[in-house]
Amino acid sequence: METKKVVVVGATGSLGGRIAKALIDQGAEVTAMVRTTSNRSKLEKMGVRNFVIGDLMSKESLREALSHGHGFNAIVVSAAGYTKHTKGDNPKTDTIGYQNLVDAVKEAGIPRFVLISILECDKAVNVPHFYNKYLVEKYLEQKQQPFIALRAGAFLDQTPDFIIPKITKGILPVFFKRGEYGTIYTQDLARYAAMAAISLPDSALNSSVDVGWSSPVDGDSLAKAFSKVLDRPVKAQPAIPPFFTKVVMPLMGVFNSNVNDMVKMIKWVKTGLYISRNTQKQKDLFGDLPTVEEAVRRYCRDNNLVS
Repeated sequence: METKKVVVVGATGSLGGRIAKALIDQGAEVTAMVRTTSNRSKLEKMGVRNFVIGDLMSKESLREALSHGHGFNAIVVSAAGYTKHTKGDNPKTDTIGYQNLVDAVKEAGIPRFVLISILECDKAVNVPHFYNKYLVEKYLEQKQQPFIALRAGAFLDQTPDFIIPKITKGILPVFFKRGEYGTIYTQDLARYAAMAAISLPDSALNSSVDVGWSSPVDGDSLAKAFSKVLDRPVKAQPAIPPFFTKVVMPLMGVFNSNVNDMVKMIKWVKTGLYISRNTQKQKDLFGDLPTVEEAVRRYCRDNNLVS
């Protein structure tokens, strides 16, 4: 069988690195698109040998990085300007930058675009960094670029992962203590992204897929799963004090767009809309959905919290 050539955008990030590793594990030849200043050492250590230079805000660099000569079979994109992972990132990366990328991919004739999107983003009109993902999905449709958008919920593991030090003390820091929301372990999202790039049939193209666990969680139910896996009491505790989210952050948001975005995100998630409405589609494409306890157990095992 022909080895699939996949270029990963955002590979130097935590999720992007996991996607690159999952692709390698599934037999793909991985190329990472990086900036000239990017640190490649972690990617090289995991086995990435091919690199191209590109910047989402530079159309010319994208044309060169993704040109026909590379013969890419797919592109997987997890870059996010909102998180400001790299110096120079800003919200324009999530709008203009992604449009530039879609245009370059279409021009290069890459037959598959795998987008890491956000759960129910089409309904989050008032949350800029959520809704921007929906606008990318619509732009892909408009340009008739074949794609699969994986709409992921909240990540169980954060970057940096602030859960581990607290868990050892019996505390689970959560952003949303009340109200159910969709969640995913990034190792699973990376595996799904790799499958979407190299093994899902063409019939799966031009669709958005909710991905996550078999059921939504709230802070207390997630803490209960950790208690069961670790066999000791674990209590959910707000990662950010309620007074700060209700009073301080809204005031800060007047002067800081990122903080304002986070305030709107927290408010929107509490409406209960941030859950998967179609788990069957995920099951059909990727197999049985992880249960909350099963995903938490793997997370704890991966981080040496249990044997």
